[in-house]
Amino acid sequence: MVVIRLVDTAFVVYFWLIIIRVIFSWIPLSSNAVVERVRGFVYELTDPYLNLFRRLLPILNLGGMGLDLSPIIAILALGFIHRIAVSILLQVLVRI
Repeated sequence: MVVIRLVDTAFVVYFWLIIIRVIFSWIPLSSNAVVERVRGFVYELTDPYLNLFRRLLPILNLGGMGLDLSPIIAILALGFIHRIAVSILLQVLVRI
């Protein structure tokens, strides 16, 4: 059961990193070095995953403003993968 908790926690943490990434995208760049280091760290962790969806779903141009829908699709996919992973782990651990 510890393995399931670890996997579950990893998915939840990554979900929140994507949410934080979206919030950072709404906030202008900061002159605070700590904030920018955190922003860079969050972007490094989430961009590879989000880029998978950006290839399929380009940014919508709304009169000079871009709307990136990739985080929404990424979160939906993450939830789906999360459920499948936990389900598989439960089945494997029940057999042991």
